[in-house]
Amino acid sequence: MSRRFRRLAGGLITLALSACATLPMQEPSPPTSISRLPGWASEDHAAAFAAVRQACAAAPRPARGAVCGEVLAHGAFGEIAARRFLETHFRAAPIDGEGLLTGYFSPSYEARTSPEGDFTAPVRPPPDDPNALDRVAIEHAPAQDALAWMRPEDLFFLQVQGSGVLTFENGARRRAVFAAANGRSFVAIAKTMIAEGLLDPANASADDVRAWLAAHRGADAQAQMDQDPRYIFFHLFTDDGGEPQGASGAALVPGRSLAVDPAAHPYFELLWIDARAASLSNARPIYQRLAVALDRGGAIVGPVRADLYLGRGDNAGFEAARIRHTLRLYRIVPVQP
Repeated sequence: MSRRFRRLAGGLITLALSACATLPMQEPSPPTSISRLPGWASEDHAAAFAAVRQACAAAPRPARGAVCGEVLAHGAFGEIAARRFLETHFRAAPIDGEGLLTGYFSPSYEARTSPEGDFTAPVRPPPDDPNALDRVAIEHAPAQDALAWMRPEDLFFLQVQGSGVLTFENGARRRAVFAAANGRSFVAIAKTMIAEGLLDPANASADDVRAWLAAHRGADAQAQMDQDPRYIFFHLFTDDGGEPQGASGAALVPGRSLAVDPAAHPYFELLWIDARAASLSNARPIYQRLAVALDRGGAIVGPVRADLYLGRGDNAGFEAARIRHTLRLYRIVPVQP
């Protein structure tokens, strides 16, 4: 191996391990050639290499190491060169067990500057003590400082996604950005609605839940939403048309960014997702690709649990709502010198 690629491998180790320093140590599985990954042959290898470059460009400078200089120096690769580079310099380390892949997106919703008609739910800024109350108590509190007003089911799903774009009656567009949470654990109300016979398990996507809430707007819908005690507060900013930032501080890349449990995965870690056995109707059967850990989510817990970011708007939302697949994960690690 050349001196150049020894530096490459060493830098990638620095990038990965510097973020892992405070994580609990696990016995690693032996790495194998990434050419043997399920779905590797049909991967868009140029896009996969671009995701590696994204991780390097966005990672904090102390974590970059020599690898990022090497990767960024290459610029964009074509398909053949990207595949050769990745297969030569990376290996795949499987993570034991099966888990769950879901999807999320950046939604766009109507909003109002003051309450009117169906727009009765206030978008709240963070209070002095966000952890003081659960959802029910917060929603019964006065809302003199409301940033905007939304339909209740839209606000609920804005909180589930963590960010989105609001379009006001005058045409102004503002980005709603996660500001704080109330410290309660997230509860997926689709499960409770299935248990109560309100939804069929095969038709319990986020779109199905939202449609039910809209059709039963009022006390019935509120009773379902109240089963999730987690509440999200927001800041509003001018919408620049770009993708939202993940918890890592880096902009999310549609189809290549994952929300993970930061207790199990450092931000900017490279991961291969192999997701099959969709449990929702009208879903794509398989998701297999290289992605980067750039975000976190309240429902994302454990080493084999991930949320795939699909982008902005209705099309991304349609796809994201139908991802509920059995997941296997692989860490993509540098070849040892």
